[in-house]
Amino acid sequence: MRDVTQTTIDLVSRPSVTPKDEGCQDYMSAILGPLGFERENLVFHDTTNMWSRRGTKAPLFCFAGHTDVVPTGPSNKWKYPPFEPTIEDGFIYGRGTADMKGSLAAMLCATEQFVKDYPQHKGSIAYLITSDEEGPFINGTTRVIDTLEERNEKIDYCIVGEPSSTERTGDVIKNGRRGSLTGDLQVKGIQGHVAYPHLVKNPIHAIAPALAELARTQWDTGNDYFPPTSFQVSNIHAGTGAGNVVPGTIDVCFNFRFSTELSNEILIAKVEEILARHELDFHIDWTFNGQPFLTDSGTLVEAAVESIKSVSGIDAELSTAGGTSDGRFIAPTGAQVIELGPENATIHKLDEKVKISNLESLVSIYYEILKKCLT
Repeated sequence: MRDVTQTTIDLVSRPSVTPKDEGCQDYMSAILGPLGFERENLVFHDTTNMWSRRGTKAPLFCFAGHTDVVPTGPSNKWKYPPFEPTIEDGFIYGRGTADMKGSLAAMLCATEQFVKDYPQHKGSIAYLITSDEEGPFINGTTRVIDTLEERNEKIDYCIVGEPSSTERTGDVIKNGRRGSLTGDLQVKGIQGHVAYPHLVKNPIHAIAPALAELARTQWDTGNDYFPPTSFQVSNIHAGTGAGNVVPGTIDVCFNFRFSTELSNEILIAKVEEILARHELDFHIDWTFNGQPFLTDSGTLVEAAVESIKSVSGIDAELSTAGGTSDGRFIAPTGAQVIELGPENATIHKLDEKVKISNLESLVSIYYEILKKCLT
């Protein structure tokens, strides 16, 4: 079997800070091509995407992921140079080891072994790989899915290789994610001298009761799979910097992470109703980042749970916690979607690392899932 450690090192050594790919997809294609995968390059503006498929029949099993990584931060504060992957005490250190080049390496190793063992497997296997997951996610997976939908090319089962695990690889499977909606709100007032309150209209004072109501509102109570919807203010800015000037505007950025009990339309209508009721002079720009999705049961979830148990002896927990992923673009097509990857404790941090033995387990888990779905 291909060595997952070396494959991870080969990928991590390519400094593919979003939206750059830096040859990662070419490297992956060089492994997949001899196995019978046909590659299609889908480049949209600054983003490189790869759709690579072996076979033409259903069911279509897809490995999805991204080759881009977040910036390293100050590289001189890393234990080892972030793009010079280094092994120490059973770990590989480097940017992208956990998020998510270790998963990509495990996918490649599992696929190669599976195709060699089962060259006549049923259905098809595909790779949907983007270089725009850590960035604005405008020209990545969502554009590839649009292309596939236009030609009615449907994914049946999809594993997104995001780092889903907590303590041991496979202890958590993300079988859904909350929706995400961001509001950029500006409330207008009248600027002036603080000593003449009758001549000003303070937007900070005006917005405070509305923000308090938004913060204490119970949007829903969640359900068996999702916690209650969360409203969080992330940024507030007002003022000129002077202590004697009432500002003319206040800018507030907030975000909802919402369950399947709600939709973005419902949230937008409720927020704007609250703001209007407080008689604010406001403008708001909405950014819809994706609807919630859920794969609560079925072939893929059962295959993943059983494979983790047989490989690692772990009873995997199904979870919808955490942020968003590209799974939100794939699930609406009708695909069964899960996220399954290594531990997420060091992702986006200095000295990101992944445990080699856990990557080896991940290869076996992916291989077993392929067997259960395609043989």
